[in-house]
Amino acid sequence: MKNRKSLLLAGLMLVIATACGESPQPQTVLPRVDASFNVGETAYVRSLAIEPGANSLWVGTSVGVLEIDLKTELVLNTFTREDGLANEYVFAIGVDSDGYKWFGTNAGGVSRYRDGEWKVFFPMHGLADYWIYAFAEQREKIYWIGTWAGANRVELDSLKMTTVVDELINEWVYGLAVDSQNRVWFGTEGGVSMLDGEAWTHWTHDDGIGGENAQGLPASANTGLGTRNRHDLKIGVGGSESYNPNYVFSTIADSDDAIWAGTWGAGVSRFEDGVWTSFTTAAGLAGNVVYAIAQGPDGVYWFGTNKGLSRFDGRTWTNYGTREGLLGLDVYAIAITSDNQIWVGTKGGVARLTVPTSDT
Repeated sequence: MKNRKSLLLAGLMLVIATACGESPQPQTVLPRVDASFNVGETAYVRSLAIEPGANSLWVGTSVGVLEIDLKTELVLNTFTREDGLANEYVFAIGVDSDGYKWFGTNAGGVSRYRDGEWKVFFPMHGLADYWIYAFAEQREKIYWIGTWAGANRVELDSLKMTTVVDELINEWVYGLAVDSQNRVWFGTEGGVSMLDGEAWTHWTHDDGIGGENAQGLPASANTGLGTRNRHDLKIGVGGSESYNPNYVFSTIADSDDAIWAGTWGAGVSRFEDGVWTSFTTAAGLAGNVVYAIAQGPDGVYWFGTNKGLSRFDGRTWTNYGTREGLLGLDVYAIAITSDNQIWVGTKGGVARLTVPTSDT
């Protein structure tokens, strides 16, 4: 454990990165990679979350958690099992309305943290599973946790947990989102489910989720409920990319209440006015496996894919890769601050993108 914590402490370095190619023209206000933070060559950054009240960026990695001060960009805290994490491989981070940080781990349940105090949740406490992949909060302080065995509904005041499984289209929940109507959207391995009060609705590829398999890629072996030992999130089949349009890695509700679902090999799909519309590499997306989705305060969308980061302003796609300063091409996590700094998690660390000003 000391080696893992030392990796977090010693491996975190700030590296100023300049985008390759020509500098943007004054009329082009595209963000550029300004800096990157290394967390270790073999470490993965799987989750990112902004805590506005504390002005902190929380970084979930395969070797623990970091808290970074967004003003100074210095590391405030590092956390491993020595400090209270149930498991150091952190796939999801949520910050609830009371300021508690929730860390969803790989096979270690959930750890909750605030002001130096920790609480751990396992199935014996009502948690649906040990594998945790998403968090979202409804009004009335209802918290949702996405797991590999359904979703937990948590009453934050009492911490009472209720498990939802049979109501979902598939029990493997990777994405969660709550829209302005307080509806809960679940991105699963078998499609998308939505809870509207007491009623459930479901969508799959047959309903429009995911683009068509234009490249004739092989079907993914990770399909259906399967077994845990092969649910390793590898996206290849026999060294080739693979295709599973029903497998939803990521879900957001945007500022207009459109729902976005990032798929395994079938691009990203938007649900608006009752219709799913899909975007793939043919449209300009960097890669067809979409791990992460975020929307900035300017309304622009960002997509973390298996072949880099994509920016979409509703008309034009712009892609970022290692040439532009990313530490890796598999972009697993995105977090955006209120002043439109874009933080991107890959293998090896985190990169920060900012919008150039007229005097830079």
